[in-house]
Amino acid sequence: MDIIKQLATELHIKNSQAEAAVRLIDEGNTIPFIARYRKEVTGALNDEVLRDLNERLQYLRNLEEKKAQVIHAIDEQGKLTKELEQKIMAAVTLVAVDDLYRPYRPKKRTRALMAKEKGLEPLANILLLQKTRQSMEKEAEAYIDVEQGVETVADALAGAKDIIAEMVADRSDYRKSIREWTMKEGFLTVKARDEKAESVYEMYYDFREPLSKMTGYRVLAINRGEKEKYLNVKVEAPEPQIIHALNKTMIHGDNSFTEGLLKEAIEDGYRRLIAPAIERDIRNELTEQAQAGAITVFGKNLKQLLMQPPIKGQTVLGWDPAFRTGCKLAVVDPTGKVLDTVVVYPTAPQFKVEEAKKKVHSLIRKYHITLISLGNGTASRESEQVITELLKEIPEKVSYVIVNEAGASVYSASKLATEEFPEFDVGQRSAASIARRLQDPLAELVKIEPKAIGVGQYQHDMNQKKLEETLHGVVEDCVNKVGVDLNTASVSLLSYISGISKTVAKNIVAYREANGTFHSREELKKVSKLGPKAFLQCAGFLRISGGDNPLDNTGVHPESYDAAGKLLRQMGYEQEQIAAGGLTDLRKKIKNIDHLAEELNVGALTLRDIVDELEKPGRDPRNDMPKPILRTDVLEMKDLKEGMILKGTVRNVIDFGAFVDIGVHQDGLVHISQMTDRFIKHPMEVVSVGDVVDVKVLGVDLSKKRIQLSMKL
Repeated sequence: MDIIKQLATELHIKNSQAEAAVRLIDEGNTIPFIARYRKEVTGALNDEVLRDLNERLQYLRNLEEKKAQVIHAIDEQGKLTKELEQKIMAAVTLVAVDDLYRPYRPKKRTRALMAKEKGLEPLANILLLQKTRQSMEKEAEAYIDVEQGVETVADALAGAKDIIAEMVADRSDYRKSIREWTMKEGFLTVKARDEKAESVYEMYYDFREPLSKMTGYRVLAINRGEKEKYLNVKVEAPEPQIIHALNKTMIHGDNSFTEGLLKEAIEDGYRRLIAPAIERDIRNELTEQAQAGAITVFGKNLKQLLMQPPIKGQTVLGWDPAFRTGCKLAVVDPTGKVLDTVVVYPTAPQFKVEEAKKKVHSLIRKYHITLISLGNGTASRESEQVITELLKEIPEKVSYVIVNEAGASVYSASKLATEEFPEFDVGQRSAASIARRLQDPLAELVKIEPKAIGVGQYQHDMNQKKLEETLHGVVEDCVNKVGVDLNTASVSLLSYISGISKTVAKNIVAYREANGTFHSREELKKVSKLGPKAFLQCAGFLRISGGDNPLDNTGVHPESYDAAGKLLRQMGYEQEQIAAGGLTDLRKKIKNIDHLAEELNVGALTLRDIVDELEKPGRDPRNDMPKPILRTDVLEMKDLKEGMILKGTVRNVIDFGAFVDIGVHQDGLVHISQMTDRFIKHPMEVVSVGDVVDVKVLGVDLSKKRIQLSMKL
């Protein structure tokens, strides 16, 4: 297989682009570095395409390796033919290779193998010739061997049928056709194990859907219901048509006796050997497709969450709500430093509301708090009531935001949190995290295992290795797209930067603590274990504000500093003007950017990026995202009425809709059918996590805590 050509075809890119990308990956370059600083080489392939290419590259290389192993194994048996080798080499999936290898794979003691050990394989071949009954029985008599357990003609013919059944099952072309036919014409049927049992899977207690129309979220829900022993699941194949087709293919005579024997063997081969395997294959295929889709959605949700704009310049009070143990509060200054922590008890069972208000007001006055970040966990609604009452009573202008605290408890109990806040308990750490994730979502959320952030569906049912790889890639892309401040970034944040391992990230922080702030990117070369290769990969993504070289606070890579310097001189600028706020009219001065790129000995795409950076040095791409909704009053679920128009924030996007936070502590569902008047295949065509949307209340079920919303206003 020509892997480069295959990649180009699948990804709809040029052969030259695929070849260049593969070469750069093989040289050890990271995806963010290739996407940002090797645009000329790859023809400007973005990080998403590059990650897809890298994933497929690994699969196709594994496929080629598998083919070589199978060919070698069959050749060692002395059974490799030119035709078989060509079929294996032409296979485009691992399943196809496995089908071709099946007849030659070492088997357990199957019925067919035991029949062969009794010497019945020649009789099976004779049976396939479809002789007359008399002739066939006479042939079978010759194979009677009491010592081998073949005592009668019937025993001999039964063994021959077992051999033929396995022969049918081992035919790769039969399996391929049956698999495709079942997928096209078959159904997935689901029944309740106990129809009286109450569960969230009740809609699947009597369910039947064509396999070709099964949606990913239903597959995952049914799988979980089966795992939790609420559901029985079966693939319903078009069995009569399949068996008829097999008979027609294998039986050509009109001898009723041998025809009957062959039909029995074929039917046995299908029902006992092929059908269960095909059912497993199809269930696996449906699950893999569903998981791939869910992981993609999870990744896109996570990206939107990580790229939410930071709220800078405000002192924030983080509020981790709770009942019995009290609400933990942490005051965090604009740089993320924790100034104070307290515990208040406004909720059950203590109900010390007035005391809590006094303490919170005291903190607001003392630290000039302008924003409260309230976690959405247990006791959040009760805490919000206290906050809104207080905000009406005090003269200071303070707003609050309800923050999704998913993963905060995971972080607060982690080794990382213990190292960061050794003097705090888990509640105090959680409150600090809730405040910081409002100030800078990306910097805080990278400390949490991505799958614990809670913006997917069925994440615990996923292929965990695949999920972690995908989510790690999403975080890596986000961190590198934004860039990080070299002098303030945590180890967690630095370890996602292109080319920087966790060990090197720790070494950067250790160097910073021992020697003070970095004054230039060049100084990175003094960090232990950060060699020339790592410097090349990471330098462009690290920012230094107020350093020796203003270019160090931009996305211009050090390898392009000469070109940037020549550009500045040619356009009549000084480097100091970059730090003063950017060269806002630089692009207007350039008459022909392609011609100028040649003069500066740099690619045109790279020059365009340099110009962008010089015009807006230190620009944060997250500023283009929707800002969080700041609240000053509370709305409860019982206050909702059908027809109300509200503003909300999209918290999670799934295959069948989106959950929107409208400020009542219970996210409402906008079903995919209520998103737009036009047909859409997936909600992500319309909304993303973090989007602020207007919604209409369609229905409220207080007992089940369900809110139905519509974006069709």
